[in-house]
Amino acid sequence: MPRYRIEHETRYDYGAAVSDSWQMAHLTPRELAWQHLVWHRLLVDPVPDEVETRQDSFGNTVTRFALHRPHPALRVHMVCEVELGPRPVAGPSGAPGWEAVRDTLLPPHPPPGLLPAQAREASSLLPWSAAALDYARRSFPPGRNWFEAVHDLMERIHADFRFENGVTTVSTPVETVLDRRAGVCQDFAHLMIAGLRALGLPALYMSGYLLTRPPPGQPRLMGVDASHAWVAAWAPGLGWVEFDPTNNALADERFVLLGWGGDFGDVAPLRGVILGGGEQRLSVEVSVCPQP
Repeated sequence: MPRYRIEHETRYDYGAAVSDSWQMAHLTPRELAWQHLVWHRLLVDPVPDEVETRQDSFGNTVTRFALHRPHPALRVHMVCEVELGPRPVAGPSGAPGWEAVRDTLLPPHPPPGLLPAQAREASSLLPWSAAALDYARRSFPPGRNWFEAVHDLMERIHADFRFENGVTTVSTPVETVLDRRAGVCQDFAHLMIAGLRALGLPALYMSGYLLTRPPPGQPRLMGVDASHAWVAAWAPGLGWVEFDPTNNALADERFVLLGWGGDFGDVAPLRGVILGGGEQRLSVEVSVCPQP
């Protein structure tokens, strides 16, 4: 089984001292049938005055911490090792038509479970979008196999959009992404989810890491990786299948999952509120390294 060591460091440097800080971290990989968390440490500097770890409504591990004394900077460093096995193999064989998936979640059918039903609904960052529906509809002609349709939508997003840092934020509406035809993995995941939900199909935002490989002959550099986002879509009989529109790939043993939610806001690696601080400078370093 592949084994990876992951380090994720976030640092805020403030222009003036922060008097109080309340933070929430989704930085603990999930324990799953195909993913085993070998060990994990979450280090915060300065040491928090309050710390609480619990599960959120999606079953993700979330750590809340607070500082109530002046501090000019905040450093959050997560390090862990994870073993990954093969995910269940999914393909068009045995997949129903996409309308059958949609109708499974409508009365008079009994609900297939809370999560698929919840994953059809609009979320804070992803309200219902006519533009996303118009874009996605081309992949879903009447009677098309669900897997083939979702896979086609993934392929189109990969082909139609340019990966470019700095042109969006995590809260950029999908309509803006469609207009600019550029963004990053969070934008492409949001667009795909919005399109699927507009068609009445369940979809979730997946947050985690992706093993990247250096060019041939070059060493692996520390701290140059990034957190990653992709999509899980649901169909009866197949369950949740993970699609990555950024890389035009199904999730495999390169993908480490932190957690899932309705959109980025549900599983942001770190977010919070501060009092004071003035201007702030953010730096993030991520490394995903194979272990022997």
